[in-house]
Amino acid sequence: MKYSPLLIMGLLLVLVSIPGLRGNPATVHRYHRRKVSPEDAPRYGRLMGLGTLAIGMSIVLTAVLLMLFHLETLFFIILTGLAVGLGFILYAQFKYNRGIF
Repeated sequence: MKYSPLLIMGLLLVLVSIPGLRGNPATVHRYHRRKVSPEDAPRYGRLMGLGTLAIGMSIVLTAVLLMLFHLETLFFIILTGLAVGLGFILYAQFKYNRGIF
């Protein structure tokens, strides 16, 4: 139960990613998506949702493996998921929003 907060945080990120995966960018702050055109909004939402899902799933996987094996070296899974997720998010930001803000 030591890693249950990590599991809960990962599951919340997975839940937050679902609207984005369906093409709805509403979970992204308005100022982060103000330059996104209406026709690009579904693609932008999917990429943002995919990035959030990658981060959330890596946290869930790490929490489950830590609960089973108690190896602190498994935190590299979170770092990998964070890098992949941030890659998707930054790609979406620069491609569709033409910048971070």
